[in-house]
Amino acid sequence: MRPRELPGLALSLLLLPLLLPPCPARSAARFDPTWESLDARQLPAWFDQAKFGIFIHWGVFSVPSFGSEWFWWYWQKEKIPKYVEFMKDNYPPSFKYEDFGPLFTAKFFNANQWADIFQASGAKYIVLTSKHHEGFTLWGSEYSWNWNAIDEGPKRDIVKELEVTIRNRTDLRFGLYYSLFEWFHPLFLEDESSSFHKRQFPVSKTLPELYELVNTYQPEILWSDGDGGAPDQYWNSTGFLAWLYNESPVRDTVVTNDRWGAGSICKHGGFYTCSDRYNPGHLLPHKWENCMTIDKLSWGYRRNAGISDYLTIEELVKQLVETVSCGGNLLMNIGPTLDGTISVVFEERLRQMGSWLRVNGEAIYETHTWRSQNDTVTSDMWYTSKPKEKLVYAIFLKWPISGQLFLGQPKAILGATQIA
Repeated sequence: MRPRELPGLALSLLLLPLLLPPCPARSAARFDPTWESLDARQLPAWFDQAKFGIFIHWGVFSVPSFGSEWFWWYWQKEKIPKYVEFMKDNYPPSFKYEDFGPLFTAKFFNANQWADIFQASGAKYIVLTSKHHEGFTLWGSEYSWNWNAIDEGPKRDIVKELEVTIRNRTDLRFGLYYSLFEWFHPLFLEDESSSFHKRQFPVSKTLPELYELVNTYQPEILWSDGDGGAPDQYWNSTGFLAWLYNESPVRDTVVTNDRWGAGSICKHGGFYTCSDRYNPGHLLPHKWENCMTIDKLSWGYRRNAGISDYLTIEELVKQLVETVSCGGNLLMNIGPTLDGTISVVFEERLRQMGSWLRVNGEAIYETHTWRSQNDTVTSDMWYTSKPKEKLVYAIFLKWPISGQLFLGQPKAILGATQIA
């Protein structure tokens, strides 16, 4: 029996027939800087097997920690009243967003502590925001003078500290998020005003930083975002990805997403994200990821969040099970505080997920989709499978009131089907 405090239970069935396993990986091949060639690259197998990762949104936006990680944009560009009033009520009139930089101290950031929490969650990879749309880099970027974590705020290489600890202390894969554009960078704004005929910003900022990130920290997930309305030709995304797949130090294991320029999302790249919090509820022909937040309203930490703003562990387990049954991975986001602590509500949810996975992880990790994703007789019943072992897992999220569980999709074979 499962512990009562843990939602859901996985039931395994030995059934025939089952889906065939995927074809073996192809031998290494060279990729041309075209979407046709790049999209033909087979996704490294580890990513599909992992199923569950942790997203970490952390940056200067964690200092105001009000409303959203888009604080700067909402305050200065859109001038949304609640953000304007927040600044009037709490900071002097001359205060600029850049003045938040020195306040981003990361004083209590302890990479070992973070790594232990992530390991306990059952996640198999993490993705850290190395740079969000505000442009502040969590490493000492040579191309972000005086607006990076070495020169300002923490005075520490956050990316390096976490990368080394994750690789030495856990079995998780290390990944980085990177925003292609920056809201208020003068070179980007100048390029934008030319309808992106000029390419000063990607040539002098974005591409050099991407090469620097990959060569220095060797992330096995490169999670691109923020095209700023510019097409992939402006960013030279295909040229960079061809280098990443052919020449980079992570060419054999790196996975990428689909956010490489206007129009590329859900169309080009490694795995598809399609939109934030994407959970279609049905099988997709391409590998995909559901990136979502424990805080329903924000990716960054919010001081003004209430307890009802956070998803419960039951809701999070449901997201995981539905996502994996339909062929996706779940990337579950947390937002640390300005001083580098993971709030107790985020830590609790992560540890609760780990507790559930210790009981039911066999039905999640290294599984494949089955011929049916959910059951037609019993609601909140989802299926995964392991074809080589001839196993099907039925994961039910609610205990049947009657005490009897009815499965509509499995077709039992007398003398051959076993239920464990």
